[in-house]
Amino acid sequence: MSRIGKKSVQLADGITVTASNGVVVVKGPKGQLTHDFGDKVNITIKDKEVSVEKRDDSMSQDSLQGTIRAIIANMVEGVVNGYKKSLELIGVGFRVAKKGNDLEFHIGFSHPVLFKVPEGIMADVEKNTISVSGIDKQLVGETAANIRKLKEPEPYKGKGIKYTDEVIRRKAGKAGKAGA
Repeated sequence: MSRIGKKSVQLADGITVTASNGVVVVKGPKGQLTHDFGDKVNITIKDKEVSVEKRDDSMSQDSLQGTIRAIIANMVEGVVNGYKKSLELIGVGFRVAKKGNDLEFHIGFSHPVLFKVPEGIMADVEKNTISVSGIDKQLVGETAANIRKLKEPEPYKGKGIKYTDEVIRRKAGKAGKAGA
């Protein structure tokens, strides 16, 4: 049985949630999010609470109930507070500039790399730090991961694009083998 799925999502003042035919719409002070869950589970809204009920007692329904409840909770959190991920560039000559709504990276290639920021995502640049923010948790995480994928940090010098709270495990290199 899903312990998380059984809990209901509490709604604060100023948030409205509507559910019809498996489509959930969450409106709040920062914007609106829509997600189509289909007819996998029953979603009910009563007295500032959203609850997710299983259709039967199968194991797949247990996991779906918890997953859908977590997605709805993330949607509510997103329209209230939003989500933010920070990345930093490490390397000599590595820099990033904002061109309109896109980002232009100079990360050691023979050409600048242009990254198109998706709709609904804000990307702010300050020196060699990039802040990706928005109301959709999945889209913010995916955009930050795609930026990091442009030049992943390498273990010898640590050059590349990394999350600000990420720790890169460093390797010794050739000098570490001396005395063998």
